Amino acid sequence: MTINLQMPDIRELRPRITVFGCGGAGGNAVNNMITAGLTGVEFVVANTDAQALSLSKAERLV
Repeated sequence: MTINLQMPDIRELRPRITVFGCGGAGGNAVNNMITAGLTGVEFVVANTDAQALSLSKAERLV
């Protein structure tokens, strides 16, 4: 019987960071972070105002 062990890829060892912006203030904060060039983060914005969501720069909208 043979056991094959492999080192995980470095990408797999990094934390996964998601920033959730809720409402107008949260959406504004996320837009400011994106404009500032924050990298390595997934952005999600949630808002009941469809017009505010249309102005969001986030990849994911709720």
